[in-house]
Amino acid sequence: MPESDEWAEGRPERPDRSPERDDRTGRAAAAARIQHQSTWVDLQIRQAMERGDFDNLPGTGKPIADLGTQHDPDWWLKKLVDRERIAVLPPSLQLRKDDAELDAKLDTYNVESEVRREVTEFNERVIRARYRPAEGPPLITMPRDVDEALAGWRERRTARTAAARERARELRAEESAAPQRRRRWWRRA
Repeated sequence: MPESDEWAEGRPERPDRSPERDDRTGRAAAAARIQHQSTWVDLQIRQAMERGDFDNLPGTGKPIADLGTQHDPDWWLKKLVDRERIAVLPPSLQLRKDDAELDAKLDTYNVESEVRREVTEFNERVIRARYRPAEGPPLITMPRDVDEALAGWRERRTARTAAARERARELRAEESAAPQRRRRWWRRA
């Protein structure tokens, strides 16, 4: 609604009720929050201390482990590598390790197409590494024959299936040999 002339004539000016604006963002709430943030944080810490949230924490009163005497800017990265057991190997050693673990990885797959895809990807990585300049020890890992890998996967899968069937047969024999307890009417499933 536009201001009329009669507002200005007989009445006092309207007070400015708009909140203060933050020069950087133009928002009043942000300015107030930033202004009172340290007070709010101190209040949260004080309340947590009163509730006892900081009592009996592990490591209380003990020095920080592995702090060292010199400043190391990569301390967090070294801790991450140790904690997550990350191993960064040269490509030739990584391919050797992958080759040694490939059969176990293939045994986790249930479909022949996934096994074929995994062996093909492994072979592509070996061939790519052969055409790169050598980094670290020489590359001695050879690509695998896809059909031989599939045949080995099928044999291991057949052996695992037979072993599982045998275990199931033994369990059923043990259950049938055990005396059957008579179920009461209130314990029926």
